[in-house]
Amino acid sequence: MMLKKVLVANRGEIALRILRACKELDIKTVVVHSTADEKEMFVRLADESVCIGPPQVKNSYLNIPAIISAATIANADAIHPGIGMLAENSNFAKIVNDHGFTFIGPKYEHIEKMANKIEAKSIAKNIGLPTLPGSKQNIKDYIEAKEVSENIGYPVIIKSTNGGGGRGIKVVLKEKELKSNFLLAKKEAEQSFGNGDVYIEKFLSNPRHIEVQILSDNFGNIVHLGERECSIQRRNQKIIEECPSPALNEDIRKKICDLTIKAMSKIKYFNLGTVEYLYNEGNFFFMEMNTRLQVEHTISEEVYNIDIVKEQIRVSSGQKLSICQNNIKKNGHSIECRVNAENPLTLLPSTGSVKTYHPPGGPGVRIDSALYSGCNISSFYDGLISKLICTGNNRHECIMRLRRALDEYVIEGVQTNIPVLKKIIKSKDFIDGKFDINWMSTL
Repeated sequence: MMLKKVLVANRGEIALRILRACKELDIKTVVVHSTADEKEMFVRLADESVCIGPPQVKNSYLNIPAIISAATIANADAIHPGIGMLAENSNFAKIVNDHGFTFIGPKYEHIEKMANKIEAKSIAKNIGLPTLPGSKQNIKDYIEAKEVSENIGYPVIIKSTNGGGGRGIKVVLKEKELKSNFLLAKKEAEQSFGNGDVYIEKFLSNPRHIEVQILSDNFGNIVHLGERECSIQRRNQKIIEECPSPALNEDIRKKICDLTIKAMSKIKYFNLGTVEYLYNEGNFFFMEMNTRLQVEHTISEEVYNIDIVKEQIRVSSGQKLSICQNNIKKNGHSIECRVNAENPLTLLPSTGSVKTYHPPGGPGVRIDSALYSGCNISSFYDGLISKLICTGNNRHECIMRLRRALDEYVIEGVQTNIPVLKKIIKSKDFIDGKFDINWMSTL
């Protein structure tokens, strides 16, 4: 039986994305919001809204008791966590279930296990996914870090066991860099995630970042929606993604997608998720799994003509997937640019009021954004303000369409990274598909 009312525990463009999916499924919606967001588009378009606190995230969008109270007051029967915020908080997922609401996402047990990068890597190895050599537990101190690093050989990478977004990550090329980077990684992890635990693994110098999107239900059905290329990164954060990857041939693509499905079937994974890999010279290595909706889900939707959010809601309602692998067909090419409110040179956040907003349009152009003329870009929240998705019959058409769309895009009142995005897509390396996760440092 389809859900009747969904509470969206998030904000901005992803809240809008979920609202739209719910409305097309004839599901009533309620959103929670901070005092800073009371005039935002997602609040206006929801059927109901509940203010749950001040602008600070920890007092509003991360306030679990307030969200549960709002769901109770609104008589919602499900909660969608969106992207970020509480989306990969296993404790939140369990509390949602314990209070009688449906959590629109994976089972909290899977969220919990995959949130810890060391445990996730161990699980991946046990279910047949290739992994890089590294520590099998948290690194307690510099002495242990030195022993592990010498054992696997430099260069190594130090990573936070929790969290993501490029924080708590340090590359160590040689021993003399180890101590300072080890301490910095622990400090950054503690500040970002409230947990300073880190682990160490072998560092690949110039890999590509490839991920596989999966969907599954409670009836044993599981499908993949191909792979996404996410190698265009700045400070370990994705800014351009595309589907399919220009680096893979059909044999390699089938191999990694089939392997992912086989592995996820072994652990009876439910709902939706993304398995991320490092790809280097024909070899894949498991990196992590995101047990939530991804920012870049849009390009998979465009290429495979499947509404991922609707499927997510359907299976959470207890229904079967409306698709099967044999019926899923790849069609064309899609690229997403993340438009951030930031100084394009310094990368410092840009805040203020959007004075003029004119998004691009035309064939093959999709905008996922909560912007409008007069809206306020606050320092309290993530700088991602828009996603520009362009789709074409092939990669060349897609790139040319993206150039045109970026030239059309007008956002005045705050600075954005649009000049950087234009430079990237006009570069010869990008056009030729010859880049890796470190390529941006050479641009």
